[in-house]
Amino acid sequence: MSSVMSGNPAVVMRLVASAYAVAEKAGAIVRKVLHSGELGIVEKTGANDLQTLADRLAQQSICASLSKRFPKLTIIGEEELPAEEVNEDLIENGQAEEILQKTCPAEYSDLKEEELVVWVDPLDGTKEYTEGLLDNVTVLIGIAYGGRAIAGVINQPFYNYQLGPGANLGRTIWGMPGLGAFGFQLQEVPDERRIITTTRSHSNKTVMDCVDAMEPHEVIRVGGAGNKIIQLIEGKASAYVFASPGCKKWDTCAPEAILHTVGGKLTDMHGNAYCYDANVKHMNSAGVLATLRNHQYYTSRVPQSVLQALK
Repeated sequence: MSSVMSGNPAVVMRLVASAYAVAEKAGAIVRKVLHSGELGIVEKTGANDLQTLADRLAQQSICASLSKRFPKLTIIGEEELPAEEVNEDLIENGQAEEILQKTCPAEYSDLKEEELVVWVDPLDGTKEYTEGLLDNVTVLIGIAYGGRAIAGVINQPFYNYQLGPGANLGRTIWGMPGLGAFGFQLQEVPDERRIITTTRSHSNKTVMDCVDAMEPHEVIRVGGAGNKIIQLIEGKASAYVFASPGCKKWDTCAPEAILHTVGGKLTDMHGNAYCYDANVKHMNSAGVLATLRNHQYYTSRVPQSVLQALK
């Protein structure tokens, strides 16, 4: 008897439902640390690579909560943290009921816990977080199977913060190819306009040469990979172009799953898909090119010099 018939949700649906609740909890932690005013900033590899107390606590919360409920899961988080007992306050046991109610796509209904890999960025856009550019900040939980991103959850802890005190802060969006994407309104940039979103703090000549080669009408520089993919699905940008090795698997797994769900595409600069197996290298060393539509146009414009530089 299939798990659907018995009314017992498939493992992957239970995992997404947990990831949703866990991402909301992480978002609340990120807000709380900011409001405390004690960010606890440490430099990892330099001034553009920071870690805060929020990164550390959010990752502990996400990893401990998911591994408690799914002990056989492989979880790969951005922050290298010492193995230590995690405070009970950080554990989230809830699950999003509306996700448990949904029917799992047939191709994923028999997946086992040990076949799934979860990529976690507890706070994407840390530099922006420390500078008060709060709309750039996201919490990313991506789920992969067979090397492909098959589900993603993105929490924006400060969504709506511009509305000032009393605003209903934060939102969570999620998606799964074959099932749907939820929590946002899909919009596209008008056909004739090419708006490129690219890095705010990691730019260089190669990055800008590549952006220029796309012949954009407009270029938006913002922080956070999760934030840039949200710009694509909400019609604020047509392509996310980053011709540099700075991005990692935990930056792209969750956003890629959501983007795929709505017909978009995320590849390296050569047009090849990234693999999200447990044993792959963490760096997306051939850059990131993501679009909602017309991916082919953008891959065709990547300069030869950029392709050479990003093997």
